[in-house]
Amino acid sequence: LLFLSETGGKDRRSGLILTIPLCLEQTSMDELSVTLDYLLSIPSEKCKARGFTVIVDGRKSQWNVVKTVVLMLQNVVPAEVSLVCVVKPDEFWDKKVTHFCFWKEKDRLGFEVILVSANKLTRYIEPCQLTEDFGGTLTYDHMDWLNKRLVFEKFTKESTSLLDELALINNGSDKGNQQERERSIDLNFLPSVDPETVLQTGHELLSELQQRRFNGSDGGVSWSPMDDELLAQPQVMKLLDSLREQYTRYQEVCRQRSKRTQLEEIQQKVMQVVNWLEGPGSEQLRTQWGIGDSIRASQALQQKHEEIESQHSEWFAVYVELNQQIAALLNAGDEEDLVELKALQQQLSDVCYRQASQLEFRQNLLQAALEFHSVAQDLSQQLDGLLGMLCVDVAPADGASIQQTLKLLEEKLKSVDLGLQGLREKGQSLLDQISNQASWAYGKDVTIENKENVDHIQGVMEDMQLRKQRCEDMVDVRRLKMLQMVQLFKCEEDAAQAVEWLSELLDALLKTHIRLGDDAQETKVLLEKHRKFVDVAQSTYDYGRQLLQATVVLCQSLRCTSRSSGDTLPRLNRVWKQFTVTSEERVHRLETAVAFHSTAEKILQECPDQPEAFNEMEQFDEIEAVGKSLLDRLTVPVVYPDGSEQYFGSPSDMASAAEHIREKMKLVSLKKQQLRQPEATTPES
Repeated sequence: LLFLSETGGKDRRSGLILTIPLCLEQTSMDELSVTLDYLLSIPSEKCKARGFTVIVDGRKSQWNVVKTVVLMLQNVVPAEVSLVCVVKPDEFWDKKVTHFCFWKEKDRLGFEVILVSANKLTRYIEPCQLTEDFGGTLTYDHMDWLNKRLVFEKFTKESTSLLDELALINNGSDKGNQQERERSIDLNFLPSVDPETVLQTGHELLSELQQRRFNGSDGGVSWSPMDDELLAQPQVMKLLDSLREQYTRYQEVCRQRSKRTQLEEIQQKVMQVVNWLEGPGSEQLRTQWGIGDSIRASQALQQKHEEIESQHSEWFAVYVELNQQIAALLNAGDEEDLVELKALQQQLSDVCYRQASQLEFRQNLLQAALEFHSVAQDLSQQLDGLLGMLCVDVAPADGASIQQTLKLLEEKLKSVDLGLQGLREKGQSLLDQISNQASWAYGKDVTIENKENVDHIQGVMEDMQLRKQRCEDMVDVRRLKMLQMVQLFKCEEDAAQAVEWLSELLDALLKTHIRLGDDAQETKVLLEKHRKFVDVAQSTYDYGRQLLQATVVLCQSLRCTSRSSGDTLPRLNRVWKQFTVTSEERVHRLETAVAFHSTAEKILQECPDQPEAFNEMEQFDEIEAVGKSLLDRLTVPVVYPDGSEQYFGSPSDMASAAEHIREKMKLVSLKKQQLRQPEATTPES
């Protein structure tokens, strides 16, 4: 094509002009023949019917080459060639032309051959149809035409091949049933070239052709009427239309197949999720039935369940993604796919929700088991603490500490009772959940596994109940013992208090019961008060004795030795003996004082005109003796059985009482003297 071209010019018969430039180098006739065949295949049949004018430019070639080319035209294009113009060099072939006259061979060649100089070529062809090489004005860029032709050839080849491929793909998708369409999807599904690239090349080529046609002389290149024939603009448009049509169908086929492929991929992924959840996933849950027999065992089962949940989470994430994809396809899908998509979505949702429910149920069951074992462990620790408290011997310091210990014991027992109640509630809740396991047992008989769990739960609750009952029995015994100890301490405290009271009564008797009365009547009143005072002391002593006897009984019941009863009883007896001795001394003094005051008052109240009352002077002697005895007793201390001594009141108190008795004895003595004086005067008279 570099040496042979169709310039686009036309001869006077409107036939195309074919230019064959020859050079000094050896020309290959085979290549020239092939090039001619190619160039002659470009024009339309209508153009070919008008014939060709061939310009053989032999100015740079030899005569034998020119002659060979002309003869070759006879074999290649005899019918299409109407005129052959051989452009000869100046004065080079003149002597050799006579050896071969082309015009004489016109009938045999089938076309006319003329030898002409370049400057005389315009005689046969208009200058406007000749290029500048031949003195014409036709603008022609062979490299530009060659590049355009190469683009056209490439586009034609690619578009034709692409049309065949697209037609095969589209027709294969239109024929047969669903299975045949599925079988048609093979390695040749994709075209060998990119349709978008080919279409873009065609549009660019068409745009270039249209631009050359309408630019005119403004673009510097004049338009030749042969452009349509040489570059086949209609053919480009036709190919583009066919490509667009087939490509549109191909895009729809691709969309349908892409949708089908996506649907199949979704279906495959759905089945993968379903198969795993109903296979390995369900098998994992089938093997997990235990609840553990302790907190540690339940926690280990929870950790194992979390691992199972982690594996399920990966598949649930795939489920979420698939569900979104299915939802998108449902929104944009065709009617024929809706039923299948909804069925896939429903199947996937049913399996995933069922498996998620089973995982949640298992998690709740293990959490309930953990709470049950936690409560059981707390209750066991409470029972151990209570039992340890009950096993320690009680050695309180006083009743208050016993009351505090008893209160703490009652609080612990109440806490145990609440703990057992909580254990029963947790256990019953756990049993209720276990009874619901059969509803999702995958057809497996879970009676054996459930029975083991139920027996364990019931066994724990029964064991705790028995331990609590034993502790309650021990608490009852301990409560009774502690109450007896409280009574023991109370009796000891009250007995000690009785001793204190009796000691206070003794102290009051010695310090405040001093007066002997001013007359017989007052002394008798004091004597009566003293007897009541003694009765109070007697009651106090008896109360103390009773308390000490109760202490002995409680000590025998508690099998312990009282810490204070052994000391309290001797103290009580000692104080009581001291009080008895002191009381007897007080009674003796009051009785003596009553006798003294009664006799003295009788003597002092009798009239002097009744001398018969004083016939016996021994009464005076008696009262003097009683008074002296009373005075002597006031100075004598009270001697206790242990040899200790104690005085009534203070010395001043005793001195005051003695002074009153002496005053009365003086009055009696004066009375005695008065009575003796009349006896002395009577004999004298």
